[in-house]
Amino acid sequence: MRNPYEVLGVAPTASAAAIQSAYRKLAKKLHPDLNPGDKSAEEKFKELSGAYDLLSDAEKRKRFDAGEIDAAGTERPQQHYYRDYASANQDHAYADASGFADFMDGDDAFAELLRRSQEARANRPGRDLHYRLAIDFADSITGADKRLTLPDGSTLDVKIPPGLLDGQVLRLKGKGAPGAGKGAPGDALIEVEVLADPRFARDGDDISLEQPVSLSEAVLGGRIRVPTPTGAVTMTVPKGSNTGTTLRLKGKGAPRRGGGHGDQFVKLKVVLPTPPDPELEAFVAKWSKAKESDLRKDEAS
Repeated sequence: MRNPYEVLGVAPTASAAAIQSAYRKLAKKLHPDLNPGDKSAEEKFKELSGAYDLLSDAEKRKRFDAGEIDAAGTERPQQHYYRDYASANQDHAYADASGFADFMDGDDAFAELLRRSQEARANRPGRDLHYRLAIDFADSITGADKRLTLPDGSTLDVKIPPGLLDGQVLRLKGKGAPGAGKGAPGDALIEVEVLADPRFARDGDDISLEQPVSLSEAVLGGRIRVPTPTGAVTMTVPKGSNTGTTLRLKGKGAPRRGGGHGDQFVKLKVVLPTPPDPELEAFVAKWSKAKESDLRKDEAS
């Protein structure tokens, strides 16, 4: 640390009043509350407060002048290294009341600022804590109650609202880090990751699904079971359906913000039997080509 007299800009013979006056003048320029975000000013204020703490104490000043202690206030035994002088008094000089002592007897605006600043630090709110929670696609549509295990082994109960989107953040008020003194605790901010479901795709409030159907279901029509995020339902396949035919299940999509639900769109995919059915092959072989439409007539032109 620098010589405290140099830090305060006074001579070693300066009076206690001169030292106090120099400190007040510099503190009004360098105090962190008056220089938010200025790391240089913050470091200079720490150095200033340390120097004043030493020189404003008559006994410490006497011992420093005699060479018994250094600028940090630690003893100066012979042939020891700097690490031997490490002291617990390296905290921020303005973290307690000592750095404000000589302002507390005045009524000026700066003294009031320091009073409020000290009180705010003593009762500062806790930090917000950030977590990530993975949920199933179906739970993002219907809503769910989940339990999140934290790194320290404790848990948080999280209510997933219906219709939640991937990447949305839920705020649990008061579930963050505790505050200091009377400061309120912070919040827990939980980013939700919606796991992909190979069956469903979401587009806004609507959901889409590709549904395999057999050849007989496509040709003759029929009733089939179709999965939805809230459970399977029965749907009618019209006669003569084809791959790409899209049917709608009204109200089976995600909840809408203004009320109601989106829809689920079911895209049919005709699937031939596996392994190949000899009876079907024989039937198709006898099929009259005159009854087949020219499916590729546009490509030939």
